[in-house]
Amino acid sequence: MSITVKQKIRLGTLFLFSLLLLSGGVSIYHLVRMQNDSKEILKDNYESLSYSHGMMEVLDSAPVISGKSAAVFDSLLKLQEDNITEPGESDITSSIRQHFNMYQSGDTSGVALQKVKTGILDVMALNMTAIQVKNQKANKTAENALTYISLIAGVILIVGFTFSYNFPSVLTSPIHTLNEGIMEISKKNYHFRIHLDRKDEFGQMAGSFNDMAERLEYFENSNLNKIIFEKTRAEAVINSLKEASIGFDKKGIVLFANDQALQLLGMQSKELIGHPVEEVAGKNDLLRFLLEEKGSMPFKIVVDNRENYFTKEVVEIAQDNSSSKVIILRNITSFKELDVAKTNFIATISHELKTPLASSGFSIKLLEDERVGQLSAEQKDLIQNLKQDNQRMLRILSELLNMSQVEAGKIQLDIVEIIPEELADTAINAVMNSAGQKNISVQKEYGKELRKVFADHEKTGWVLNNFLTNAVKHSPENSTVTVSIKQVEKNIEFAVSDHGPGISSEYSTRVFERFFKVPGSKSGGTGLGLAISKELIEAQGGQIWVKSEIGSGSVFGFTLPAV
Repeated sequence: MSITVKQKIRLGTLFLFSLLLLSGGVSIYHLVRMQNDSKEILKDNYESLSYSHGMMEVLDSAPVISGKSAAVFDSLLKLQEDNITEPGESDITSSIRQHFNMYQSGDTSGVALQKVKTGILDVMALNMTAIQVKNQKANKTAENALTYISLIAGVILIVGFTFSYNFPSVLTSPIHTLNEGIMEISKKNYHFRIHLDRKDEFGQMAGSFNDMAERLEYFENSNLNKIIFEKTRAEAVINSLKEASIGFDKKGIVLFANDQALQLLGMQSKELIGHPVEEVAGKNDLLRFLLEEKGSMPFKIVVDNRENYFTKEVVEIAQDNSSSKVIILRNITSFKELDVAKTNFIATISHELKTPLASSGFSIKLLEDERVGQLSAEQKDLIQNLKQDNQRMLRILSELLNMSQVEAGKIQLDIVEIIPEELADTAINAVMNSAGQKNISVQKEYGKELRKVFADHEKTGWVLNNFLTNAVKHSPENSTVTVSIKQVEKNIEFAVSDHGPGISSEYSTRVFERFFKVPGSKSGGTGLGLAISKELIEAQGGQIWVKSEIGSGSVFGFTLPAV
């Protein structure tokens, strides 16, 4: 028959209660015995002493016992005769009665009275002796009671302490075992089992725990197989990627690196995967560069004695309050080669076309010269159209050549100290004719005591001229174009504002892209001017910007370092 934990606690409580009852019962028993012994002392012997003491007082109070005193003596003697308790007390009391009667009969010799007193003293002595004996007996009973109570209390204390020390372990031991099992399960040790040879609630709990652990182990094995399968598939996918890929978790531990990445790093899988990325980067220059480089500009890596160009992209993967990073390297060598070929082609074509265009321009000038011959009005119109087309072609070729230089990284800058006002005045003078044709006034808003700027005079003048040309082109007739120069901290800011149609916000961020034209624009340009301007200004350590709203005109500007 199995005993439940509840029953064990109840039995343990009853056991301790029984010990308390035993201790109390023994104590009460001996207290009752001591009480009875005390009663024996106080009951009969004390009364006999009281009667004897009363009779002695009667005898001592009067020289002759008669009348009332004799009646009192007689009543006390009768009480004594009814309270015989000790051996020999009856004979002594009878002797007292006999001699008292003789005294009452008229004995004048005094012998009878003396015998009465002697008898009373003997009764008192006998009872005193009895009291002492009974007192010793009571003391002995008290000593025995103290011994028994102490012995019982000691036994109960030992038994109770032993029980109190061992009984909690009946409850805590399986709890500790269960807690140990729970801790192991929390560590994902699903092989752990609890062995409790009990048939109570703890035994049932241990069985339930083992069932749970068994099911968790089953699920773990199933999930492990699934994870291994998914890991193998993920590794196959990663290795099939053409881009070199390296992944690491939020703690910086490398999770994976495909074959392309290992080839670029010149490392084996075991040297990289599972190690802290910072630790590996300390031994690998390329990996250290990839971790430190924050931008996305193309960079060069020599692979198999051949220069290859790559761009870096960092992808953050957030999941379950944790994040991982993947560095992806894209090989853009083929695009770079095509871009170089395109740049060279444009430069060659532009250069080859520039000579015949210059020759045709010279021929047009000769035709305009009246010394060659007079032209009709129609011929003059044709010559004027040819001249405009020629200038337009030359301008396009100039922009293409500038762009090819920018792409090839062959911009030759002559950085010198320049007076900002003079630079702006030169650009303004270059557009005065075209501005005058539309009756557009160009206003100047120059700050006072402007510092000089570090810049290339020709390249910066070209940018400012491009801004002014665009402003005049897009401004309505009889309007105003403003050129402003001011100092902003350690920089000098140039800005050109107009009252044209403006640019919507969705396009204002793209106007500096190559070949981009705002939809609906009738400028007829190549879309390269602003892109070239951006490259030239940034090459000089400056910044270029635009502010524009539909219907409110536009402001194009740039800043350059002040001297």
